[in-house]
Amino acid sequence: MKSPRRILYIDDDAGTRRLVQKLLGRRGHDVVTAEGGAEGLDLATKDRFDLIAVDHYMPGMDGLATLNAINKLPAPPPVIYVTGSEESSVAVAALKAGAADYVVKSVGDDFVDLLERAFQHALDREQMRKGKEEAEQKLVAANERLAALLREVNHRVANSLQMVTTMVMMQSRVLTDPAAKAALADTERRIQAIAQVHRRLYTSGDVESVAMDEYLNAIVEELEATLSSPINPRTILLNAEPLKLKTDKAVSLGVIVTELVTNACKYAYGEGEPGEIRVRFGQASAPRPDRFMLEVEDDGCGLTDDGPRGTGLGTRLIAAMAQSLESAVEYDRAYRGCRAVLVGSV
Repeated sequence: MKSPRRILYIDDDAGTRRLVQKLLGRRGHDVVTAEGGAEGLDLATKDRFDLIAVDHYMPGMDGLATLNAINKLPAPPPVIYVTGSEESSVAVAALKAGAADYVVKSVGDDFVDLLERAFQHALDREQMRKGKEEAEQKLVAANERLAALLREVNHRVANSLQMVTTMVMMQSRVLTDPAAKAALADTERRIQAIAQVHRRLYTSGDVESVAMDEYLNAIVEELEATLSSPINPRTILLNAEPLKLKTDKAVSLGVIVTELVTNACKYAYGEGEPGEIRVRFGQASAPRPDRFMLEVEDDGCGLTDDGPRGTGLGTRLIAAMAQSLESAVEYDRAYRGCRAVLVGSV
């Protein structure tokens, strides 16, 4: 072995104990012996050892019982099991019970050489195990720090976007032009759709993906609160499956839903006419775990010859967001109202 070790050797054979203590002692190791399992367990409980060797056949508390008891101690050292030459089944049982290795007992220096070699191998494996555990602990700690940092970033982004929303709202209040006020209101809704993503990210345990059912529900609630009124009542119904999307995809989809629902609330139904808008999100109709489908529909006046109604900016935003999803929004011209469909990859 590369450096002196403190070793406990448990064996009811006095001659073998003396041989192991003598030969390993000459090689610089501090060897303590015990003549039975109970004595060995008592020593292992009271003192610290780098390695322990346990013989199988011992009166009273045999090797397997001793091994099991040692392994229940806090931070037990590696245990080498000592068996007879025809006892492969015993060796297998010992390894299953937690022995680091086994050595076949023989007479002479060869046995001690094999024992010392088994000790070294056990220490090498233990060092590798501890190194792996330390690396995993450092990785977990690093991931936790990164997650905390990302939550903080998302928190600050959400706060900054809320500040921008407030400034847009304040600007809208001092305007008298209805078209300008409407444009700012649309801008505010678009910012809120993005801010909702960052709120979800810093309040959930997952900082890399967004639960779309919760996210879309928050968007729909905000849109209904701002776009529905006693004069023009709008009911927005959501049916969303609990799929998760990466942050950038969630943002794009949130903007698309905001634009489609806003257009439907504004243009699908006449003045004073109540209307319903339905939003559905989930796996694509042909069940594929890598594809999602978004549908937004109403029962209103339908499409124009040129496509959906609106100012044109919303249509351009929808196209740009869909392109970022490597997809496109398709309109069903056979539908009695307006039905928009987008299929993308999760």
